[in-house]
Amino acid sequence: MLDRNLKKVQEASGAMQFARPGKFRWQYEKPYEQLIVGDGSKLWVYDKDLNQVTTRNLQQAIGSSPAALLAGSNEIEQNFNVTSIGKQEGLDWLEAAPKSADATFQKVRLGFGAAGLEAMELHDNFGQTTVIRFSNIERNPKLPAELFKFVPPKGADIISDK
Repeated sequence: MLDRNLKKVQEASGAMQFARPGKFRWQYEKPYEQLIVGDGSKLWVYDKDLNQVTTRNLQQAIGSSPAALLAGSNEIEQNFNVTSIGKQEGLDWLEAAPKSADATFQKVRLGFGAAGLEAMELHDNFGQTTVIRFSNIERNPKLPAELFKFVPPKGADIISDK
């Protein structure tokens, strides 16, 4: 993550898999362990250090968020204004700006190369930029259905939007 002066303030690493529509698994390993799972109907966020699970309705949670660009339906133009911004750093870039006035970010830039999506830049409303670089990309692998199921660990606090 970069601050408004483009100074690095945090670095994270992990793994991500997704299957459209609405199924994804994003596992952070550093700087802290966190698991985010979209099972097609719910979004689950598990913070291992806090032993806490937050769950929300998936459509409400990702609606016009950057996650919708990756794992949502193919109806991107419904929630975003998408424009091509040309080639930079060897990648072809698209910019997606949310149509919703209450979005928590200003724009998302998507960089495409030979392997497909290779980079994302999320520009939030506080002047911060999150830069995501994808590596070891495997397109259309057979992913087990269990990968997109989440069962809260025994004893975890569960916070729900109900």
